[in-house]
Amino acid sequence: MDLEEQYDKIYRYCYFKLKHRQMAEDVTQETFLRFLENRSYCDRGKKIQYLYTIARNLCMDVYRRKQTERLPEEETEGAGDGPEEKVINRIAMKNALARLEKEEQELLLLRYVQELSVSDISGILEISRFSVYRRTEKALKRLRDFLNREGFGEEKKWF
Repeated sequence: MDLEEQYDKIYRYCYFKLKHRQMAEDVTQETFLRFLENRSYCDRGKKIQYLYTIARNLCMDVYRRKQTERLPEEETEGAGDGPEEKVINRIAMKNALARLEKEEQELLLLRYVQELSVSDISGILEISRFSVYRRTEKALKRLRDFLNREGFGEEKKWF
């Protein structure tokens, strides 16, 4: 397992969950510290699952703290320098994703952004492989429906 490549993926995962750059960096660093401290679990052959489980739990801890304390506000992502249509499509996709349930968002993030296998996702989320397939299809269908309702689905092939 390439730790440098996984570091970037874990950071993206944490940023998606926390929407705050500094907190995502802190959680990513803490994830790898805990991962490297407990090498005995890693020897069982499920390193990626273990890494994401640590990151997920730490993100949940931050979220729980956020509910009781006043933590920094979420950052907003810039639109970038792309053409107008690209920006509009990106906003539409972001809005459609925001309408999905958190569990669906996390599932799509793990599968398509982080490019994890169904087996790894089932271990991280502690659900069956069949359930991963079923929930992924359901989330994609809901995402398509949201995009179609907003007029972005008829002529575009999103996925």
